[in-house]
Amino acid sequence: MQNQTRSKMRFFSVELKSKSDLKNVTLTNGSSDSVLLEGTIGELLQAKFAEGIILEVVGKDGVLRVDLGEEEIQKTPKQNIREAKNQ
Repeated sequence: MQNQTRSKMRFFSVELKSKSDLKNVTLTNGSSDSVLLEGTIGELLQAKFAEGIILEVVGKDGVLRVDLGEEEIQKTPKQNIREAKNQ
């Protein structure tokens, strides 16, 4: 069961060219244990799928990567809701 859950987990990374592009990082010790990362990747240069499985948004000042396949973006919202209910 744990292996099945792990395969559905998503990763993301934010790569900034400079610390000055990082606006805010908040790690709370409260009950919600939330994390907030805010910054800017600058002017959009390109958005593409790397290796078909990673959405890469390239800005002048950094890159945002999310493990999200191209076929998943093309799904309609109703398909996504239906699949979520079946899990």
